[in-house]
Amino acid sequence: MEAKKSNRGFASMEPNKQREIARKGGRSVPGEKRSFSTDRDLAVSAGRKGGQAVEPNKRSFAQNHALASAAGRKGGHASHSRGAP
Repeated sequence: MEAKKSNRGFASMEPNKQREIARKGGRSVPGEKRSFSTDRDLAVSAGRKGGQAVEPNKRSFAQNHALASAAGRKGGHASHSRGAP
């Protein structure tokens, strides 16, 4: 028996309809808050705020040093494998 597909929700919409809705959401954000790449201080404060929202004993990197090391290596490899600007 084939599972019924729901015709409700964002994922069930046509891709063009999804893009139209997403575009509206992007426009609702003020320009100065749209991209952290243009405002380093805003990105830093947002990251700090997010980090403070999680209890220290629930941070996965604080509990698992090997996981933190692997993530750091992966990020380093990704940033160095891009073409030089």
